[in-house]
Formats: sequence, C-alpha cells, structure tokens
Amino acid sequence: MNMKKQPRVLIVEDEPAIAELVAVNLRHNGFAPVWAEDGTAAQRELDAVLPDAILLDWMLPGQSGLALARKWRADARTKSVPILMLTARGDEPDKVQGLDAGADDYITKPFSTQELLARIRAVLRRRAPENVDDLVRIGALALDAATHRVSWQERPVKVGPTEFKLLHYLMKHPERVHTRQQLLDKVWGDHVFIEERTVDVHVKRLREALGAAGALVETVRGVGYRITAQAAPAEKAA
Repeated sequence: MNMKKQPRVLIVEDEPAIAELVAVNLRHNGFAPVWAEDGTAAQRELDAVLPDAILLDWMLPGQSGLALARKWRADARTKSVPILMLTARGDEPDKVQGLDAGADDYITKPFSTQELLARIRAVLRRRAPENVDDLVRIGALALDAATHRVSWQERPVKVGPTEFKLLHYLMKHPERVHTRQQLLDKVWGDHVFIEERTVDVHVKRLREALGAAGALVETVRGVGYRITAQAAPAEKAA
C-alpha cells in the first residue's frame, strides 16, 4: 500500500483553545499538526524538523508573528516554508504588512475550517514542484522547472515558492498581458479566498528577488502584468 506522508503543519498560537481546535481539524483531514505557543517554542520545533507549512498568529507574547515571519524569511533554511498568518487584524494595510513580511497567505479570524484547509492545501500545491521537465528563457533570465532553479546572467536567483510559480507562468506566456484575476486562476488555482491585491504583493516580491531582471516584469496600467524581453537594459550593460 502506498502510504502518503502527512503534511506537517506548525501552529504558532498562544491561545490553547484555538490551537487545539485547529489541530483537531487538521488531524482529521490528513495533516500532522505540531503546536508551539510562542516564537521561542516555534524556533525549537523548526530547528528539530522543518514543517511543510506554518500557521502563524500575528499577536504573540514576545516576538510578534510579523517579526517571526521576517526572521524566518531571512533564514536560508526556513526561507521556502509557506507561512499563513492567522489574525483578527483584517484591515487592508495589516494584510499588506503581513504579506510584505513574507507570509504566503493571510487568514482573518474567525475563519471556517473549510477555508483554512483550502488555503493550506493551496500553499502546499504552490510549493510542490511542477511535474514538468522544461527550461524556459527570456533574454538572460532562465527558469528550470525540473530542478526548481532560476538564474539571471548565469547566476542563481532565490525566489519563494509562490513567486516561482508566478514567474514560471509568466515566462511560459511571454509578452502576453495577464489580469490579476487570470493570474489568480492560473497560479493560485481553484482558490476563491485570495484577493487581487495579493497578486501585487507577490509581483513586488518577485521583482525584488530578481534584482536587475525585475525590469522584465512590467505593469500594464489598468490591466495587469506581463513579462517581456524588450525591458532588459541590464543584460546589455553586463
């Protein structure tokens, strides 16, 4: 019998009742939850075993979830672990702040079990490498889907799992303009909870990760985004 590994989810939440409720629902749906009540306990768990995803509460004793997200994104070992922020702070600036800190998604309390499960499955899908063996190039920018590597002018570029999938899709359809909704459908998949603003945040993160190659990702005002070989001045300067 082919036993599939249960995805390990680290729950960083200081309220035991909420943590227990989330853990029970995850366990019943094929996940292996681990609970940490603060940043120190969470770091111990991360040092021991890397989880497949982290559910991170914003308001924690000691270091805030925001500070922890930034710290884990800056660490090479934890950089690519998907982070979902759990919080009662549902205002737009707070959501953007959470995403800018490195969260892959954002869930506002109270949330339904189905929404939580759908969002976790979505970040895990985005993290998993595509089952394709293709190498795509635009100018000096190259993406190898088989090895999950990106390079610019033959130098490796580190991008997060969502940014990788976003870049892969754009590079497979060069010069074409994609609306935010189209990108949500193609990159995030059958996921009704993600807001269009999230696309902007991930495009910004992708550009930052690409450095000079970020100029290839163009904003088409009032429509959306495209990747184009026409915007590669840095390549000529090299």
